[in-house]
Amino acid sequence: MGERPRDNEAVAAVYSMSKRRRLLLVVLGLVLALVAVVAVALGRVPRDDVSILDPGSLRIGAGVAGALNTGDLTVSVEDGDAPRVVIATDDDTVWSSEPGHAFLGAGRGEVAAEEHRGYFWMSTEHETTWTTQTIDRAELEGDAIALGGRLLDDDDEPGPRWSARVAETGTGAVLDAQLDETGGATSLTLWSAREERAAVHGFGEQFTDVDLDDRLLPIIVREQGVGRGEQPLTVLADVTNHGAGGTERMTYAAWPSWVTEDLRGVRLDPELGASHALGVADTRSAGRVGLEMWATTLRAELTAAATPRELIERQQAGRERPELAAWTGEGAVIGIQGGTETVRRTVRELQDAGTEIAGVWLQDWTGQRTTSFGERLWWTWQPDRERYPGWEELVAELNAEGIAVTTYVNAFLVHGSSKEPAPERDLWAEADELGYLVQNAEGDPYALDQGGFDAYLVDLTDSAARDWYAEVIASEVLGDGVSGFMADFGEGLPLDAVLSEGDAAVAHNRWPALWAETVREACELAEQPDCVTWFRSGAGGMDESTPMFWNGDQLVSFGEEDGLGSVLRGTFSAGFSGWPLVHSDVGGYTSIDAVVKDYTRTPELLARWAEMEAFGVMMRTHEGNRPEDNVQVVDTAETRSRFAHMTRVFAALAPYRREVVEEALATGVPAIRHGWLVAPGTVAADVDTQFFLGPSVLVAPVTTEGEENVEVTFPPGTWRHLLTGDEYAGDTTREVAAPVGTPAAFVETSDPWADRLDLSSVR
Repeated sequence: MGERPRDNEAVAAVYSMSKRRRLLLVVLGLVLALVAVVAVALGRVPRDDVSILDPGSLRIGAGVAGALNTGDLTVSVEDGDAPRVVIATDDDTVWSSEPGHAFLGAGRGEVAAEEHRGYFWMSTEHETTWTTQTIDRAELEGDAIALGGRLLDDDDEPGPRWSARVAETGTGAVLDAQLDETGGATSLTLWSAREERAAVHGFGEQFTDVDLDDRLLPIIVREQGVGRGEQPLTVLADVTNHGAGGTERMTYAAWPSWVTEDLRGVRLDPELGASHALGVADTRSAGRVGLEMWATTLRAELTAAATPRELIERQQAGRERPELAAWTGEGAVIGIQGGTETVRRTVRELQDAGTEIAGVWLQDWTGQRTTSFGERLWWTWQPDRERYPGWEELVAELNAEGIAVTTYVNAFLVHGSSKEPAPERDLWAEADELGYLVQNAEGDPYALDQGGFDAYLVDLTDSAARDWYAEVIASEVLGDGVSGFMADFGEGLPLDAVLSEGDAAVAHNRWPALWAETVREACELAEQPDCVTWFRSGAGGMDESTPMFWNGDQLVSFGEEDGLGSVLRGTFSAGFSGWPLVHSDVGGYTSIDAVVKDYTRTPELLARWAEMEAFGVMMRTHEGNRPEDNVQVVDTAETRSRFAHMTRVFAALAPYRREVVEEALATGVPAIRHGWLVAPGTVAADVDTQFFLGPSVLVAPVTTEGEENVEVTFPPGTWRHLLTGDEYAGDTTREVAAPVGTPAAFVETSDPWADRLDLSSVR
């Protein structure tokens, strides 16, 4: 009897252990099942599937080798073991082919893209390729030099004939190349030499790395994704929303323009329609940059210079850019939603905290709707008078206080009849009746899913439709004293759309430029040539229509993939490519409850973002897609105080910033500059985590959560902290204290602006 309790305990222990094992096996089975489900789902997530041609050999025909000259231009065709072509001016060699390799190639095949809610996944397929190049002709042709020859396949069977014309420009040379119809080629590839592993910068706004060496980059504008690699959000967005997490190669703004560290630049002329075709850039080979365009003609502008700054200036020369209204530099532009009284209350509370307010941005002026993604807008482009009673009076009241009013518009229309109460004008119905909407293959208006509602694009290839929409924007959006707006979207034209003019596959990358031209026309019609507009989608040449851009919809995080940590890389890349002025939403935009993690803005993130933009070209806040779940600058005494301080810093920099902005718009050299542009050849030239505002102000923003110090790499000289007055020896890297409220910003003590940039008294 005395041993039975022990037996029972042993049996109970065994049973308990068996039960735990069974429970463990059940949990393990569930985990494995979940992993299997996720793996299957990820297998269905669309991805880019692109390739590019590799160059074959270059063969020089009899009697072709030699140098031809016209004016200051020389084209040398060099024969021997490693034949190549060199284009030079009196100043420098502006371009050369890779020794021993073709510089032009062609393919016949297909380019396509799967589309979902503005996301595009590009695929290319080559049926036949011709990558061996012969040069059979080189001769003077007026004030240009003409080259020509044949392209051959891998079996030396002849394919398309090619011809090229090289002419001098005021900043270098231009290479016009085209294929004949032999073989039915559908793509043309240009290969340009570079020094071994010379850094590559540009290709629009790329958020991956500042140096794009060893990359294969699709040239297609599209939604950039939510997360872009930041986990677990990206996987969850991919699995639940058909690839909406995006990848590091996805961007709103991609176009064929680049510069290399060996001080050469190539840009396809944005005036040529083929320059906006879909393409693929290839920097994986150590000695060249490849660019395949799905067109049969290209016009490459070729530049070289003695310094990086001069290189950008030469590449972007010859363009007239609109001015930026001076008021944008005098204080912050406050993003507010909620209606008339909310705007008044928010402005008053921020003013009481000492905030310098230059403008307000009222994106919900046209009404707000709730979707699964969060708060969205009614795209009817007329005031919502229930939300904003006394709209005209509110605008007049703010203008009288010296506060500009800006709003929101995009390239889409929605059914006005679906909104309650319905707007006075149903712009969708007007456009449909006039035949101004992009159509599908069946000849009906092309409905594009926006995640909870459908929207329709105005056909911007139709000059009459463009004029009509410009008039709508001028009268409805810019009426009543409004001074500008966010000009959103521009990346969503489906490749199978039917347009009034041209092929949608070619027009897709050009759409942001057509959108910007429409907006510029609207500003002129409204007799507001200095109206302030800002865009996220980009195409080559857009800077002639608008001075200001923004980085797009960053995540409300510190993340390097899609949050605060990604902003500088995108800004640098865009600046190298031709966007002179770029800013970001203070605090970010995208907030997602991913169940396992709720991505919401913190007071620290809001403060750090404001510190960075205080040294930028435009300081604009955004409430985000989930305003109620995210901290706003007006929410607490602490957020108001911190933000107000940074707006005073921003305003104190107005005289200097005005000079920087004017220079950027005159020259194309970006206002926000990488160290390579300002201090080439120094230790600061290779640092991607700090920036210069113009030539004089060095800023090292804190982009890591919880950090109170930041690493700063100083160029030669003696550098004075703008807020503390502390001085630091140059040509070295130092850790500098940067508590919230004291961003690390410096000026070199011998700089002409040094005495005028003392911010120590700004509190």
